[in-house]
Amino acid sequence: MEHFIFFTTLLLLLALFLGSGVWIGFSLVGVAAFAIEFFAHRSSGAPIATTMWTASSSWMLSSLPMFIWMGDILFRTKLSEDLFRGLAPLLGRLPGGLLHTNIMGCTLFGAVSGSSVATLTTVAQMTVPELKKRNYPERMIVGTLAGPATLGLMIPPSIMMVVYGAMTNESIAAISIAGIIPGLVLAAIFTAYVAITCTFMKDFNPTPEPITTWREKIYATRRLIPVVLLMSLVLGTMFVGIATATEAAALGVAGALSLAWWQGTLNWKNFIDSLMAATRTSAMIAFVLLAGSALSLAMGYTELPNLLADWVATMHLSAFGLLMVLLLLYTILGGFLDGISCIVLTLPLIEPMLRAAGIDMIWFGIFMVLVIEKAQITPPIGFNLFVLQAMTGHNIFKIAAWSFPMYLIMLGMVFVIIAFPGLATWLPHQMMHVLPPS
Repeated sequence: MEHFIFFTTLLLLLALFLGSGVWIGFSLVGVAAFAIEFFAHRSSGAPIATTMWTASSSWMLSSLPMFIWMGDILFRTKLSEDLFRGLAPLLGRLPGGLLHTNIMGCTLFGAVSGSSVATLTTVAQMTVPELKKRNYPERMIVGTLAGPATLGLMIPPSIMMVVYGAMTNESIAAISIAGIIPGLVLAAIFTAYVAITCTFMKDFNPTPEPITTWREKIYATRRLIPVVLLMSLVLGTMFVGIATATEAAALGVAGALSLAWWQGTLNWKNFIDSLMAATRTSAMIAFVLLAGSALSLAMGYTELPNLLADWVATMHLSAFGLLMVLLLLYTILGGFLDGISCIVLTLPLIEPMLRAAGIDMIWFGIFMVLVIEKAQITPPIGFNLFVLQAMTGHNIFKIAAWSFPMYLIMLGMVFVIIAFPGLATWLPHQMMHVLPPS
């Protein structure tokens, strides 16, 4: 009973801080200090300061600002415009037509941006006006953006995967590569859904695309070469073991700068803007992570994770039962917090339970990312839904209804990777002998 009161008190205190508008980092540090002072009965100042300072020097986190900067540089290039022009001739005659450019564009841009919101805003700005002009149903335009945009969290490099790997001491390269097959499978399911749905839609009557020869289609794909080369540079060097995640991120920044220079978009203003934007984002994420290390310290002092693990053990939950509890937890949290905050808040508590249950931590990283992806479009509070509302002007309930089929697909994908864990574990286990640790 005492431990239940303790846990409830910490949750209420955290809710009070967050609900009052206190920054997430300060909220976590405040809860950590409260737990150490009043439940562990120790001084909190020096231990928290030492822990946060030590966490700030983690080499595994050095790839984080690089990946963020790479995505921000690309956000300011003509990459999105080239993606549409390169994909349109290839996809225009398929069932569903140019709606597939949303899915393919999100998949490709997500692979180099690492951010769900950046992927959504960039691809939407590029495709929505063109698709509306061609008389595509707006509910399908919004739906094919809502779900696929979350692939920015799954397709590597992913900022969330870097954070997860750093917190669990698992190989960031292995976790990144683990997201490739599930991400591509999810993109393929989105594509199949659009093709089937549009085939049977009575009001699906977009303006036909001009017929192009195979020679013209192939010539148009030249616009995709830059993004393919950049993806190959970042992922390929990790895949064959030439570079660590940090070194691959540095190569990605160099490649993004080269691409911006080649396209003529690299000027002093864009360089400074991208650098400052990446610095602000990196500092925000780093502060949350450092605060998370303080919370982990507090949990160690109070032994709450072990107590919770023992409590779960008394419930005799199977590994599947534990995953269902976590599915519900992250669906709720993901509607109110960003993915990185969800990881930092919960991982210190649940990691002992996961390891005790024999759950592969690399596989669980993909499970967690997929569930948090789903939470981004959970009606009616998913963050990406609000982004789409701002971009389209429709009310949130209409956006949520149009996005709901994609939500169901992603929910189904959660159970697919539970039933077939090899989708996430096969590739990194095959590459384990060459993958560097970070």
